Amino acid sequence: MDESLDHKLIYYINKWVKLDPEEEKKILASFEKQAVKKKIKLLEPGQVCQYIYFIIQGGARSYYHDAKGDEHIYQIRLENNWISDLESFFSQQPSKFYLETLEESIVLRISPEVLENLYEEVPKMERYFRILFQKAYINSLARLNSTMWETAEERYNEMIKENCDILQRVPQTYIASYLGIAPESLSRIRKKK
Repeated sequence: MDESLDHKLIYYINKWVKLDPEEEKKILASFEKQAVKKKIKLLEPGQVCQYIYFIIQGGARSYYHDAKGDEHIYQIRLENNWISDLESFFSQQPSKFYLETLEESIVLRISPEVLENLYEEVPKMERYFRILFQKAYINSLARLNSTMWETAEERYNEMIKENCDILQRVPQTYIASYLGIAPESLSRIRKKK
């Protein structure tokens, strides 16, 4: 694995738990690096999610189609973020989501079996992922609450505050879907800025 890529993963883990050099080696040996072209589906509905992905470069999204065939984006993630269908990953039941790269990407991936082994070898990783999953749960609740109580403009402002370069890298239709608004509404909001 490229040493500069090693540091990204280890840097983000070390933000929550302090690792020693031996633990870092075990962690890096547990992840598989994968270069993925743009618009490649890492997961499709009906498949069981086999990996959690850490995005080193590029971006990805998860989405589903409703009964009418309309697309709804659940997650948009760029560098230094994790993406997966955790429900399918942990339950080993078929997913309802697509997971697709937005750009040419480099990801690190880990399977459930390898993750379980990593928990045994490096107990700090269990704490790290507990913190990560708690944060993901809280973010999901916050996003759900925002759709009920915040305006589209407030949701948009919050999104760009968290990741200002998303507007240059992600198509407007995807951003609108993620925010739960029509592309025309997003255009009106962006014109106000």
